[in-house]
Amino acid sequence: MRAALHLLVLPLRAPMLLVLLLLGIYLGLHWTDVQPVLLAQAGTPKDELLAGPAFWPLQCLQAVLVVVICTMPDLLLRELSLLMASSKALTLVVTLLAVITGGLYLLHLAVFSEVLVLASAVLLVRLDLVRLRMVPPPVVTALGLSVWILLGIALGHGLHDSLGAYVD
Repeated sequence: MRAALHLLVLPLRAPMLLVLLLLGIYLGLHWTDVQPVLLAQAGTPKDELLAGPAFWPLQCLQAVLVVVICTMPDLLLRELSLLMASSKALTLVVTLLAVITGGLYLLHLAVFSEVLVLASAVLLVRLDLVRLRMVPPPVVTALGLSVWILLGIALGHGLHDSLGAYVD
């Protein structure tokens, strides 16, 4: 009972959790506004797929990847270093993948800014949790913050649907 109470009060003790939730709500509202515009601008069937049914899973996957990278940097970098040390070909593939992905994000600065804001908020939440001396294992932190940001995105999407014409 006491542990459940501590979890319920946690957003008040770590206010950056509330900021992360508000950011998720904003992203849900923003992506709901952006999707019809992207669908209207789509010229090829691939663009229609990316702006249509694959839009929400890809956006949520991007948010979860940002949370995972920001909550487990030491584990991911260690595994990536071991992978790159095993073969020169794998080093080339990983480097090219990182450069191409980074370049694509830089080409679309609006997406890049969303990723940077989300990463900053996740890192601030981690600092807030450290301040409270709550340092769960990285996998638990990644899972919890991923669920928290996806909850915010779902709330933002639902809020946009319920407000309807008032948002436009």
